[in-house]
Amino acid sequence: MATHGDLFGDFVAMLARALDDAGSAPADLAAQLFVSRSHLDRIVSAVAGESPVALRRRLLLERAAYRLSSTDATILAVATEAGYGSHEAFTRAFARGFGMAPAQWRRGPAGVAIESPNNVHFQPPGSIRLPGLRKVSSMNLIDRMVDHHVWLTGEFVERAARLPDEVLDEPIEYGLDDDPDQMTLRRLLSRLVGQMAMWNAALALRPYDWDVEQHESVASMRERLRTDGATFGARVHEAIDLGQLDDTFVDTTCTPPRVFTYGGMIAHVLTFAAHRRTLVALALDKHGVGDLGWGDPLGWVPNDEASVRIAPSS
Repeated sequence: MATHGDLFGDFVAMLARALDDAGSAPADLAAQLFVSRSHLDRIVSAVAGESPVALRRRLLLERAAYRLSSTDATILAVATEAGYGSHEAFTRAFARGFGMAPAQWRRGPAGVAIESPNNVHFQPPGSIRLPGLRKVSSMNLIDRMVDHHVWLTGEFVERAARLPDEVLDEPIEYGLDDDPDQMTLRRLLSRLVGQMAMWNAALALRPYDWDVEQHESVASMRERLRTDGATFGARVHEAIDLGQLDDTFVDTTCTPPRVFTYGGMIAHVLTFAAHRRTLVALALDKHGVGDLGWGDPLGWVPNDEASVRIAPSS
């Protein structure tokens, strides 16, 4: 069942697409959302603290301010684009929003946002910014990026299970290992899994068995990822929760042993894994398995709980 926030989010999304249609009547906007005008007015006013008409008018004024600061268009042209029928009406509305007439503001423009009860604003050059459901810190972002990496690696392994051995062992020209001529889809996937297993071993002060990555079966990758992916993710989450990203540990799997930070380890994994994942995506797509695309985290981080939240102005 749709919530008030859902309807408001749909309204703002529709508004962003139709912001140039300055003549749209409020009833038309409501009809496009399959609700009555009175229902839309009531919900938007309750969620956003201003009516649909007032919200739209404010966004158009914010866009007008951006146009004044970024183009040579006349004030009348900007006023017309914002839906005003005269220079005078636009000047009065602009002065109420920005504290000065358009011509004066153009000589020394500042930010284009007008104070509002909901933090929904025009986002130059042509979009609308909505506040998120929750504040996402840099630590939250790292958490989600690691979760995405573990998840995507698993999805790649499952896709590889559909392919015959000759495809898994087909040479790939470019890779990160010392001998790129021997790089294959199988080795890329085994290294993606093995990278996490290797760091788990380093943190546990035990050796890592590199031999497992020599012609590893998809079933073995799946099983290793089930345990090592979860272990690696848990260690990252713990380091973040306890504020340990700058803490150090000794990697005894190196010769000679080396000292690393938890943050450096995470950055290393995500950086090199991103390249390998891209090569995997290309190899899978070459053989007709392209449903994961590039494995782009754009719609995944932090989109697990993403929705619209209207935060009060501070």
